[in-house]
Amino acid sequence: MTTAASCRDMAQRARAASRKVQALPSSEREAMVQRVADALVAAQAEILAENAADVEQAKGAISDTLLQRLILKPAKLEQLASGIRAIAKQEEPIGRLIQRMEVAQGLVLDKITAPIGVLLIIFEARPDALPQIASLALRSGNGLLLKGGKEAARSNAILHRTIVNAIGPLGPDLISLVTTREEISDLLALDDVIDLVIPRGGNALVSYIQRNTKIPVLGHADGICHVYVDAAADLEMAKQIVVDSKVDYPAACNAVEKVLVHASWASNPGTGPASGLVVLQKVLEEAGVKVGEGAVVNGWLSQEVDTKK
Repeated sequence: MTTAASCRDMAQRARAASRKVQALPSSEREAMVQRVADALVAAQAEILAENAADVEQAKGAISDTLLQRLILKPAKLEQLASGIRAIAKQEEPIGRLIQRMEVAQGLVLDKITAPIGVLLIIFEARPDALPQIASLALRSGNGLLLKGGKEAARSNAILHRTIVNAIGPLGPDLISLVTTREEISDLLALDDVIDLVIPRGGNALVSYIQRNTKIPVLGHADGICHVYVDAAADLEMAKQIVVDSKVDYPAACNAVEKVLVHASWASNPGTGPASGLVVLQKVLEEAGVKVGEGAVVNGWLSQEVDTKK
């Protein structure tokens, strides 16, 4: 049974491990992140098998949008590994001089990058978020406590195990996986050992976290996924952007939900006799997108776009 004492121990071990990682040369942290990318590719079959079990159990229990976010495929794992290798090669994030200012004679103030400390990150049914978050924390020398959605329990467990094994001896202490909802309440009370909470999810999750902790929260209440097409926009570019922002990955939380078009596009010619607005609506519908009825607001035409069919 998880207790408040064990949660405190988890956070304290993450802090101790993060300080050891911070003391490592940049090249060693870079090598650790590279090993994480290699390990994800090597463990692809096992990861996909565990993910398939999660997906099968979740069918009918969660929305189609969440289900799509839950699914991992070989191409997505390859994309994850590629992104993680890019993180490894980023400029050294620790101890970098950002700004220097002489505030008085003989007194110089330096602004230098530093790790935050111990992060508690809570995310919903998005197992692909776990390797991304872990790699960023590792590269920047931060300790990490992760809580994923219960729908992705098997996927998160195999991803966590793969990552900490790739890191080496510091891995299990540096990055811990929180597995029960009860642990969240205990962790939110640890404002003396956890430095930042980042909830990645809907309004209800973020609001709950903000109300129930004294730890600083980096969160958002609502997102706005709009595309605005200006009067002077290029039609061909607008067509490509509007369609891609919806159909590339419709289940993503940042897939476009509404297209705002300057009112002049309702009458200005687009391709041939059709207006630019009609052309945009047509290319969206041809791509399998349901386009809702719009309204004129302050000279803009609003068109809601539903998930790709």
